Amino acid sequence: MSGLSRQIEFHDEEATRQFAGQLAQGCRAGALMFLHGDLGAGKTTFSRYLLQALGHQGNVKSPTYTLVESYQLNGLAVFHFDLYRLHDPEELEFMGIRDYFVPEHLCLVEWPERGQPLLPVPDLDLRLKITSPNARELQLQAMTAKGAAILEQIA
Repeated sequence: MSGLSRQIEFHDEEATRQFAGQLAQGCRAGALMFLHGDLGAGKTTFSRYLLQALGHQGNVKSPTYTLVESYQLNGLAVFHFDLYRLHDPEELEFMGIRDYFVPEHLCLVEWPERGQPLLPVPDLDLRLKITSPNARELQLQAMTAKGAAILEQIA
């Protein structure tokens, strides 16, 4: 674990969008990010803004029922997982989960605790918390050297 961390307060969706855009710039070479938070904390919203910052046009579907949505964005393979409805982590083996987690892919995993112990260590661990109806607190923790390099790029 690298130990590098950041805590950020978002007072509205525009601040969330702006920060997701900054983070996206550091992830163009791939990364594995875990997104934690209660229902409604903003995990999918944050993922949507990050995907849009990478060049995705149009809607971002929540992969709640499909488990994963894939995107090709300016030469970067991006996979957005939502494991909320996962019944057993072994289901991930059946879908070939290990093929997704390669260094040059960007993988965003919502509800990663439901996929343990089969998921690898993330580069960044993000924890979203509701602080008021429109505000969120984001805690980012670099778990690898790659994650620390990404956090160091963020102003």
